[in-house]
Amino acid sequence: MTTTNEETTQDDTLRGALEALLFVSDEPVSSGQLSKILDRDLVEVDEALRSLAESYTEENRGFQLREVAGGWRMYTHPAYAPVIEAYVLSWDTRKLSQAALEVLSVIAYKQPVTRAGINAVRGVSSESVVSSLIEKGLVRELGRDAHAGNAILYGTTTTFLTKFGLKSIDDLPPLEDFAPDEQTQASIKRRLGVTDDLPEIDGIDVDTMSAEDLAQEAEYVHSPHIPDEADDDINLVD
Repeated sequence: MTTTNEETTQDDTLRGALEALLFVSDEPVSSGQLSKILDRDLVEVDEALRSLAESYTEENRGFQLREVAGGWRMYTHPAYAPVIEAYVLSWDTRKLSQAALEVLSVIAYKQPVTRAGINAVRGVSSESVVSSLIEKGLVRELGRDAHAGNAILYGTTTTFLTKFGLKSIDDLPPLEDFAPDEQTQASIKRRLGVTDDLPEIDGIDVDTMSAEDLAQEAEYVHSPHIPDEADDDINLVD
């Protein structure tokens, strides 16, 4: 009896750990990766995943666990798509934090871009911010980069254009508008990968500059249509 109870507890612990990991992941996670993270047997992990998927289906839960693209990922149940759509459309997308504005600016000027590319520009992790922008309808997945481990590529949406009063991405303000001099303009362009017709920058190794150094050099680089405010929440163009 004791052995059975212990096995049940271990199974429940494994299932709970798998659920927690999958809920915070925005990409499919393979059984092998989950096995390594949890230090559990691969077969045991795979069986637990399939058991979870079956239980969600049998209980008609509002979410599903699917095996896709060589891994496992949580999805909302298709039957509740209308409810989810109504909820998302009710969100107030007029206010964004400074971090969200920074990420949105990088995506807008550098798209299509991976999360690693965004992080390289900002110097900090941007995963949660990207997810938030997707939920707000301002950013979407454009595909995958076969040259970067099949990483997801992100770009802006038509909602982004509407909110910022743009007809197309070509209408984004020139980067020169956010830099005080030619040297800083070159630094910003190089950091974002816009390297056409850039002057050489003496004494500056742009590739190794941190996001903080870049911001200081530009006397703080603002996103398009962003007023010079210290508040965390900034209104978008209606």
